[in-house]
Amino acid sequence: MTATRESRSTGDVPQAIAVIGKETMADKKMFNVKEALQEVPGVLIDSKNGGFDARLIIRGAGLKAAYGIREIMVLRDGVPLSDPDSFTRLDFVDTQDIERIEVAKGPGNLFAAGSAGGAIQIISKSVFDQSGNNFRLGYGTEGTKNIHFRYGAMIDDRQAVAVTLTRREMENDWRYWNKFDTTQASLKHGIQLGDGDVLESEVSYSEANMQLPGAIDNTAANGYLFDQFKRSGKQETTSEAWKHSGRYSKVFFFNSRYEMQRGDFTFKPRLYYNTWYHYHPVTGVINESESWVSNLGVDLEGNYRHAQGSLVGGLTVRRERAPDSRKYEYRDVTYGAGGRIVATRSDARGALAEIDDSTTLLKGIYLQESWRPTERWIVDLGMRYDIVQFEDDNNQLRTYNYSTGKYAAGAGQSLLEKTFYLPAPKLAASYRIAPGLNFFAMAAQAGQIPSTSEISSNPALEAPISRNYEIGLKGRAADWSFDTSIYLNPVEKEIVQQSNGGVTTYLNAGKTDKRGFEFAGRYVLDPHWETGGYYSYADYRYDQFTEPVRVGASTVNMDRSGKALPFVPRNQYGLFVAWKQAGWRARVSANTWGQYWMDNANTEKYSGWEWVTNASLGYQWQRHSLTLNVDNLFDQHYAAEVKKDTTGKVLYTVAAPRSVLLTYRYEFR
Repeated sequence: MTATRESRSTGDVPQAIAVIGKETMADKKMFNVKEALQEVPGVLIDSKNGGFDARLIIRGAGLKAAYGIREIMVLRDGVPLSDPDSFTRLDFVDTQDIERIEVAKGPGNLFAAGSAGGAIQIISKSVFDQSGNNFRLGYGTEGTKNIHFRYGAMIDDRQAVAVTLTRREMENDWRYWNKFDTTQASLKHGIQLGDGDVLESEVSYSEANMQLPGAIDNTAANGYLFDQFKRSGKQETTSEAWKHSGRYSKVFFFNSRYEMQRGDFTFKPRLYYNTWYHYHPVTGVINESESWVSNLGVDLEGNYRHAQGSLVGGLTVRRERAPDSRKYEYRDVTYGAGGRIVATRSDARGALAEIDDSTTLLKGIYLQESWRPTERWIVDLGMRYDIVQFEDDNNQLRTYNYSTGKYAAGAGQSLLEKTFYLPAPKLAASYRIAPGLNFFAMAAQAGQIPSTSEISSNPALEAPISRNYEIGLKGRAADWSFDTSIYLNPVEKEIVQQSNGGVTTYLNAGKTDKRGFEFAGRYVLDPHWETGGYYSYADYRYDQFTEPVRVGASTVNMDRSGKALPFVPRNQYGLFVAWKQAGWRARVSANTWGQYWMDNANTEKYSGWEWVTNASLGYQWQRHSLTLNVDNLFDQHYAAEVKKDTTGKVLYTVAAPRSVLLTYRYEFR
């Protein structure tokens, strides 16, 4: 586990963590990181499309994200995938090239710059590991196709190279406007230099096309669309006017990582750069990056091992430049009464609406002493300090007016400059009660960077401060393991999302209190059978929060203090059983999200969903293997998300019905 920026066994990490290994992921189709993370307590994840998109929430962090991942740091091989404003897209992550995934929950992670929700570390297959060489071919229902090729070899006794190619497609005919495809290619190179130094570099290209389906309501005016879906498992249309949302992107990504060791000192510099273009139709407007957006970053890390532990420290600098981002009106629309736009007919761009030039600069330093006073104790005392600077030069020519449903004159020229200072201290300790049994306690704080889009919608936003107090117990043995913890996570100035008649705004809540309990465990019954499960209890409430609500021609601040946060279920749990024998393997898992409130006012609950079951069956013969994956085995028709705005409008984002994928794999040796 690398959460402390040094290799350490999971039992010795004084924080709530989870690791999903390659053996578990081998039983999943891995079209989306959701498939790997959906059995981790405290982690809520789902995908609208089934492609690369994912809505990820860790202990309530990320709840405000309408799309993408926010408040959670995502890294790949130690290299940040998150933008400097903490916003993450997953369109250039090849999910077929993952060795393991590490999850560190809540404040207190040295990798998590300005991210209160913790960190997700994706570890790809090493360029020096030829055991990962394979060819994979998969076909399934709903026009699903998966082609993956990975081959690596040693050039000489010191150098290795690996090539990876992946193509994924999903027609998703069960839902209107729901196609997905991606093509990805990468080249890795590694060289072992003198004195054991290692330099690894990678360059990759991704092209991803994803239609984003709209939600549906359940009103008589639209023919009770959600009831129709529950009967048929199909969504023929959307009740929203914006019927052609999507994201179509091209991404070049480069990173280089060097590791040198001299005696007790290890130096790990990292350099990374990505540049991307996207065409992104959303509510009201179409976003396009006319000039490619660029992200350049460097991370300089050093580790010194001494007699009683280790000292790790370093600095991070990242800069995102979006020099000519533009917004356009939709060209093809249908008008209703009073000239209101009631539907789009395509995702073609119309008149220019906005020109934006922005720069985000993140500078951070970190330092942590891991002190081992005795063989039983590990004490981590650390600090991150990040400074994030925003500069946004905007010229709004036209805008979509939600109240009238029409395009109107924009606000003209504006300049926004804002700086956030984010200290993140941590004190944590782990004590070995007995071999394989560790107790831990921690207190940590993190500041949360608001994203560029949130600041643009509300320039008065302040950076939330999240504190976490936690105790837990970890057990490790040959036949069993478990992790359990209890936490208290008060957040000041939490940013919450508010929807009022289609208008999405972001506000600072006065304070929220999050209390929870988590458990995950596994038990090996015999050499062939293994079982396990998880449970999460979450009681998240606004301690101080007033929400502006439109009442007639006026806006009234409604007190939501004491109300529960929407969407987060009080109870989340699941079970799995796995079996393997003589080349055969099988796995069945079932997951449940309990009921949750649909709005900040707590006026209505959604029942959630129970025991949605996924299954896999595989057989391996020498270098050949076949795997059959069935997701949503019993074809339950339910909503992955239900939300209610301040006008009382309820929208359902439905979950995928049963899907089947058969995959053939050949291993090169």
